[in-house]
Amino acid sequence: MTRVTPHAGAEHGQDAVNAAKQFDVLIEDNRWMEAFISAPGGATGFAAECRTAAATLERALVGGAALLLADDETLADLNRRFRNIDKPTNVLSFPSAADGEFLGDIAISYETCEREADALGIAFRDHAAHLIVHGLLHLVGYDHEADDDANEMENLETRILAALGVADPYAPEPR
Repeated sequence: MTRVTPHAGAEHGQDAVNAAKQFDVLIEDNRWMEAFISAPGGATGFAAECRTAAATLERALVGGAALLLADDETLADLNRRFRNIDKPTNVLSFPSAADGEFLGDIAISYETCEREADALGIAFRDHAAHLIVHGLLHLVGYDHEADDDANEMENLETRILAALGVADPYAPEPR
């Protein structure tokens, strides 16, 4: 697994705050705004909160990134064009090929996020937070292809989500 290394220089706590400022959120589907109407700053503020929490625990997340909050049609198109998979998905990450200040792009589908949250019996907000964090970690080289890598990524996701008040998405269901 190849990871992005943190930028030298600034204090890490300030890096986390700056990371949220460098997070461009593009809302293509208005249902995202409606879902987060009561959140401080709306969908953009919610996404920035997720980004700040992630950057606080993963130093490599200090570069800029962009998040597209879209729908199944857009994610299916992106999935088809970039992965040759002809169906929508929950989240796609496109790490930047350049070694610099910009980490890459993330896209999330409203409908898929909603379907998965309903199927899991969890709040839409919690699942959206998980998908944002998951996408961010992919931008800096985390993956879940091998079991060890998956465990490392899931453990970090769980810690970041806990900081956001979101329950462990990988915890076994109570019997």
